[in-house]
Amino acid sequence: MIRISQIKLHIKHNKEDILSEICKILKVNKDRIISYEIVKKSIDARKDSVKYIYSVDVLLKNENKALKTIKNPNVSFVNKKTYNFKPSGVKKLNKRLVIIGCGPAGLFCAYMLAKNGYNPLVIERGSKVSERTKKVDNFFETGILDTETNVQFGEGGAGTFSDGKLNTLVKDKFGRNDFVLETFVKNGADEKIKYINKPHIGTDVLSRVIENMREEAKEYGAEFLFDTKVTDFVIKNDKIEAVIVTDKNNVSNTIECEIAVVAIGHSARDTFNMIYNKKIIMEPKAFAIGVRIEHPQFQINEAQYGRFHIELPAADYKLATNLSNGRGVYTFCMCPGGFVVNSSSETEHLAVNGMSYSGRDGKNANTAMIVTVTPEDFPDKTPLGGIELQRKFEKSAYIEGKGNIPIQLYEDFKNNKVSTGLGEVIPQTKGKTEFANLRNIFPDYISHSLIEGIDFFSGKIKNYNRADAVLSGVESRTSSPLRILRNEEYECNVAGIYPCGEGAGYAGGITSASMDGIKVFEAIATKYAPLTE
Repeated sequence: MIRISQIKLHIKHNKEDILSEICKILKVNKDRIISYEIVKKSIDARKDSVKYIYSVDVLLKNENKALKTIKNPNVSFVNKKTYNFKPSGVKKLNKRLVIIGCGPAGLFCAYMLAKNGYNPLVIERGSKVSERTKKVDNFFETGILDTETNVQFGEGGAGTFSDGKLNTLVKDKFGRNDFVLETFVKNGADEKIKYINKPHIGTDVLSRVIENMREEAKEYGAEFLFDTKVTDFVIKNDKIEAVIVTDKNNVSNTIECEIAVVAIGHSARDTFNMIYNKKIIMEPKAFAIGVRIEHPQFQINEAQYGRFHIELPAADYKLATNLSNGRGVYTFCMCPGGFVVNSSSETEHLAVNGMSYSGRDGKNANTAMIVTVTPEDFPDKTPLGGIELQRKFEKSAYIEGKGNIPIQLYEDFKNNKVSTGLGEVIPQTKGKTEFANLRNIFPDYISHSLIEGIDFFSGKIKNYNRADAVLSGVESRTSSPLRILRNEEYECNVAGIYPCGEGAGYAGGITSASMDGIKVFEAIATKYAPLTE
């Protein structure tokens, strides 16, 4: 197959234009082309001449002959890598394996195990996604929090109520990344996620995809227990023997197992505490904390696209710098045309996140603006110290916002005073808001870092530090503040326990967590035989 890179087309091109450009580059007629597939689509956003940039794979008659005559550095021969793992384990499983958590890592691990005959049991503390959505919407309207089913907990994990971003920096030579995207498409996502730069699904579509994956996994033998929380492990001779679960009626049960995949999210603080008390080895991990900042989406579009901004989709951005105090400040989980979301999961604590629907057609752009923190900043020097730091800030945010999302204009944040009104930027939120002084939440090293970073980024995006940009807090769930250590076979120091995904400290988003779920499936399937054999 021939790959052509750097195909540049006008922003108002069509499919025929792509085909014509392929023929021109390869110097062939259309009848020589058997088929072509777009493998990447991005925007060259230089303001003098904005264009779409494509990479395509072309299946051509007499490919070798064509390649010999083409002297173009953007044309090459490729062998496309497809995911092709086959279980090879021979050890017999005497008890059904369990997966704790139904976020991307747990769901993909279950999906792959089910398709290959292992009949996994998935235990999820929150509700299935349809019921979860109702409960989350009720929380946004009333402020009444369900601590077991919310933006953080439930089928699909925390990513269900986010932008559904699918880009990843994970190096993938085995085809896992493509397999994840193809699985999403198979289950209802738009095919364009397979090739657009920085692909995203959107909250509205992702929930449907998750349901479809669950139902397919059930057809292959998986079982799902929702509204059921794992509260304890039974460990004997450094080996897992059972998990203790409690259902929504507060009825406890013991489920015997010899494998437990721990795919809990980064907010499962009570479960982390239980794991720590079971002497499972973990370590504290650096993460980042800060605020959400909102700008009008048209401002970001103009900054990124110039005079072409009306004709192109909602623009995103990514900013980062190192500060004079030695800390890093950067944007994270940028949501074009999105909303700031009350993503709390504990009573009298408040955290925010960002989300977008698939259309990304909201009035504002929002992003996390966050500052790095390390274990040296944690008040508690145990592996749970990062959680305690998060809780400290979230408690302050709840108090400052009187139970609602605390918001503040950027100029007032700089001047250390409570905002009394809005400017041109009207916050777009899921959950009620309250004017507050976010400076009361943070120590000076975070507040001063945020100010230095936002002012610096105005050199990258014009008027980024506008006086009426809206800040909200606290953005504290950027990544797991700890890591559950695992060996080369993906097990922790207790045999049969497989830490997995973002909460365990091995991923940083939907795609990387999904891929880690696949890796854990591979580790299990390399050692154990399917139950159907």
